[in-house]
Order: sequence, then structure tokens, then C-alpha cells
Amino acid sequence: MSDLSTYPLRLPRSIRAGVERVSKREGVSINQFVSIAVAEKLAMLEAETYFAERKARADLSAFDRLMSREAGEAPREGDARAPEDVKQP
Repeated sequence: MSDLSTYPLRLPRSIRAGVERVSKREGVSINQFVSIAVAEKLAMLEAETYFAERKARADLSAFDRLMSREAGEAPREGDARAPEDVKQP
């Protein structure tokens, strides 16, 4: 992280105590712990936005047509899954 900035962060005492406890247990600094926590939250929110946008573009009638189509051709010679990939009941 070569482009760092400083941000004064005010936390309730209980949250600060939890951050100190967990960061110490994990063997990381408080700054690193908070940075990782913020990065995880951002990633989750960005993923949520991404999937909402994908859902808005979905063509459910095309999906239904695809799922209800006639079965295709049988697997060709050599197309079978490897025995170790097939789960036994």
C-alpha cells in the first residue's frame, strides 16, 4: 500500500476493546485489522450491487426456454467424467 492516507476514527469503547482483543489474537495491528474489515465490507457491498445489476438484466423467459428444452445428444466417447469426480450415493 504505497498510497496511504490517514483518517481519524472514533469508535465506541466497546467496539475499540473488541478490535484490540481480536487484532491481538490474530497477530495484526489495529490499523491492519480495521483496513481489512473495511475492505471486506466494501467487497460485500460491491458484490451485492454487481449481482443486483446482473439480476436486472436477466431474461427469465429465455432461461425458462433453455431449461425446458429437449435433452441434447448423449455424451460422446471420452466425454464421461473421471470416476473420482463422480459422487457415489
